[in-house]
This record gives sequence, C-alpha cells and structure tokens, in this order.
Amino acid sequence: MLSNEISAERLPTHYPLTSTAQQVSTFYSPELVQYLREIGSYKVLSRDESEQLAIRYQQNGDEEAGRELILANLRLVVKIALGYQKYWANNFIDLVQEGNIGLVRAVKKFDPYRGIKFSYYASYWIKAHILKFIVDNWRLVKICTTQAMRKLFFNLNKERKSLEMQGIKVDNELLAKRLKVKPHEIEDAGKRINFSDQSLDAPISQDSKYTLQGIIAADNAAPEELTARQEIQTRVREALSAADSGLNDRERCILQTRLLNDEPATLQEIAQKFKLSRERIRQLEQQLLKKLKVFMLQAMPDLAY
Repeated sequence: MLSNEISAERLPTHYPLTSTAQQVSTFYSPELVQYLREIGSYKVLSRDESEQLAIRYQQNGDEEAGRELILANLRLVVKIALGYQKYWANNFIDLVQEGNIGLVRAVKKFDPYRGIKFSYYASYWIKAHILKFIVDNWRLVKICTTQAMRKLFFNLNKERKSLEMQGIKVDNELLAKRLKVKPHEIEDAGKRINFSDQSLDAPISQDSKYTLQGIIAADNAAPEELTARQEIQTRVREALSAADSGLNDRERCILQTRLLNDEPATLQEIAQKFKLSRERIRQLEQQLLKKLKVFMLQAMPDLAY
C-alpha cells in the first residue's frame, strides 16, 4: 500500500535522498512514488563501471551501454531536482523530466578519457536543463532572455537576504557591485521577478466593469487623429502643387529634389546641374523657404499657429 510519506527504506541509497524524504512527500503523487521505486531497482555503478559503459557507448555506439549509464544515474537527477523545489512548486515531476533530458545529453557528450567522474559531469547538464526550464516557465512571458538575467534570477534575492542578515542596508548599487552587473540590470531583474502576470481581460478592481485592456493606451494614433493628419497632408500636397506652377526651374528643382525628396540631393549636386556655386544654391533654398512660407499661410490660414 502506498503511503503519503516516502520511507527511507524505499529510497535509493546511492545518493542521500533519505534526508529529503519529507520534501518529496510535499509533492506526493502515486506516479512519483512509483517512479522512485522503479529507479531504486537499477544497479548502482562504480566509477570504473561507468567509465567502461561510457567507452562502449562513445567508441562502439553501443546503445545498450548508454541506456545502462542513464538508468543508473536517474537517482542523481531526482537528488538535484530536489534542490530546486522552492523555485518550482507546480509539479516536481516536471523538474525530474527536464533533468533526465540533461542526463541523456551528458551521456552523449561525456569523454571518458578526461579523468572526470561521470556523475560530476552529468550534474552540470542536469542543472542546466532544470534551470532553463524554470526560467522559461516562471512567467507566461519569459523573464530571463539572457545569460546575465538567468544568473540574476537565482542570485538576486539570495544575495539580498544574505546582506540583510548581516545588518547591511541593501540598495541596487551594492547588489550590482556584489553580483558584478550594472545597477539598472538589478532594478530590471527585480521588476521581472517580483511582479506577477496580469491578464488584460482582468477587471481593474473587484467591483469594476472595466478591464486592463480597456485602459491601456494604444501605440497607434486614434482614428480622429489619423483622419485629421490625412486631411492636412492632402491640403499641403495640393497647396505645394499650386505653388509649383509659380516657381522657376531652379526653385522647382530645389523643392522636388531636396526639400520633398526622401533622399534629398546635396547642395553640390544641384550646384553642378545649374553650374552655380554651392553657396548660391544655399541662398536660393533659403529664399524658396521664405516664399513657400508666405504662400502656405495664404493658402491655409486656418492651420497657421
């Protein structure tokens, strides 16, 4: 009969899970207990046995050797996942599954000739996959998109509490110095980590009929503003077309190729076309601007301000 408590006798002995049995019980489910029983039945490997399996897998492509190495270290995944419970209270099995993916990756990448114990090497891959899973799923919107932000995610509150326990007044400048980041990154990380997600469809208060979506300003202009802007642009184009008929060739060229062009011609280019000096074209441009100002004020007096 399954118990709500996972007894020490039923837990694997290769890694010290017995001291954390109470922690596991808080995430109790029949599936978890059954999983722990199953992985406890796999043989515990010595360092030499692990290395021999790794050699067979790497050199000969022996899939069965790789499978044995994975199964023998599933308990290591559970042990490491236990250390991240406080960051992920949704489902402990989620962390175990992600850690198992890291373990498989470790088996594929492990070099048995480097003199490193496999369990030490695998720990880094297991932790990496668990950490990535947590930061990717902590919020509906990702809060840690860079390596620096992922580092802050796990270290910021820990460092803050450590300093406060020492009686030290904590601010962003001090935290930035201790964590070797910029102060604005500390502020940004704090906002991302400490604020919860809010649905745009949620009411702004318990008794309100208005939602957050209804009070957030739109990035684009309001319809009436767009209509007014289009009307003004139309009138300006019409006025400039009328003014164009009263301009000489040089003024018309300056207007069309320099003042109204998305890629305006240079003074030198226009000067070469009319065989004039650059300074003379600049003077003509200034005279044209004054002439256009007078014409536009006469043609559109209601827009003058």
